[in-house]
Amino acid sequence: MKALVARAYGPLEGLVFQDVPTPVPGPDELLVRTQAAAVNAADVVLVTGRMRKALPVKHPFVPGVDLSGVVAAVGSAVSRFRVGDPVLAWLGLASGAMAEWVLVKEDLAALRPAGLDAARAAALATGGLTGSALVDAAALRPGESVLVWGAAGGVGSFVVQLAKETGAQVLATGRAEDAEYLRRLGADQTIDYTDKNVATEVRRLVPGGVDAVIDVAHVSPDILEPAASVTAGGRLLYVLGGLPPTLDRGVTATYTGAADAPRGRLRELAEQAAEGRLRVELSATYAFTDAKRALGDFATQHVRGKVALTF
Repeated sequence: MKALVARAYGPLEGLVFQDVPTPVPGPDELLVRTQAAAVNAADVVLVTGRMRKALPVKHPFVPGVDLSGVVAAVGSAVSRFRVGDPVLAWLGLASGAMAEWVLVKEDLAALRPAGLDAARAAALATGGLTGSALVDAAALRPGESVLVWGAAGGVGSFVVQLAKETGAQVLATGRAEDAEYLRRLGADQTIDYTDKNVATEVRRLVPGGVDAVIDVAHVSPDILEPAASVTAGGRLLYVLGGLPPTLDRGVTATYTGAADAPRGRLRELAEQAAEGRLRVELSATYAFTDAKRALGDFATQHVRGKVALTF
């Protein structure tokens, strides 16, 4: 089978397509014929080795943490899926989705409902699960306020929608050209972070500061900047990692991500997307044969929502 492979850490231009053996599922695994895969920031980080000390990978390495496809074979202990089932899955940092056939752990997959096409299904997993975990950890209540920093991207677009469902007032950062898009997702107010001091603008809109900030753009300790928008005793949620910061004014910081989303959540998100209650924004789709270009464009351009590969 064909796969996109990194033979060593290095620039994205070093990725190659090559033939690799078709894998055989273990007892708790599915073999999935890939129909679509998503592009994520994690793919760029893992291929280039930007965080190799914290997130090492074994080479040869196949990137891709999200996919959708059709079950081609099942392991002996698999009980929830059958050959021919359409599925979507999150692979975690183990990756491997940018290949024609992929092994998936049974508990990381969900049936793909009718009404959810393969590309949008693949684009849902990491962003939806991460956004869901962040909103869960924020514990927003009706009438509270939340700032979503990095709202126009693949994770932030889900955070805005899921936060709005809680009944909270949602403020969202983006570029000026993102404002209408963010309002369609449910943002009550948008802030152009390229033009305004975000903390100052937040406190103009919400005197005293917001109850929570959900930050999908900064690595600690840079999250001290969004923390300035939180009211005393408020909450800061972040996903990109780094050493836990020391915050003042009784503000608490919590790191969370897709792995913390409860089992069954991917199925719930897929059903919401199929019913039109959760929007999966695709800014671009590329053929699998253009995967290198897709990763390069993703790494160098302002991406709204998600990017998908189709097979």
